Amino acid sequence: MDQAIAEIGRIDNTIYTLNFIEDKSRRRATLLQLNFGEGRHRLARDVFHGKRGELCQRCRKGREDQLSALGLVVNMIVLWNALYMDAVLAQLRSEGYPVLPENEARLSPFGHEPINRLGRYSFCVPGSVTRGALRPLTRGSDL
Repeated sequence: MDQAIAEIGRIDNTIYTLNFIEDKSRRRATLLQLNFGEGRHRLARDVFHGKRGELCQRCRKGREDQLSALGLVVNMIVLWNALYMDAVLAQLRSEGYPVLPENEARLSPFGHEPINRLGRYSFCVPGSVTRGALRPLTRGSDL
């Protein structure tokens, strides 16, 4: 009886695999989700660069605190990027540039190249930003 149930499970798994191989849109959607997940992991690895990316706390609570802090920082970066990506798209549309939905769907909030992970930080926030406004957008050549 156990052998029969195992064989039925293998049949279901085989049917699922064959349908997956046959369905190009399902494969693309799966690859897209995998790429987004990898993007988040890449961001977390780059943010968690201290101590060569190793958890250095001996106790479980300390490691959980480190991972919670990492998650918080990663989420802040993603939120920041999402807000500014939305602002850039809105500005492009207002200036008459065509923003195609298929190109917009490819954008990812996991970009982190401009983030200064080393060095000095300034936490002086302009008054307009404290009131909820975004910082002014700059063109790539203005950076």
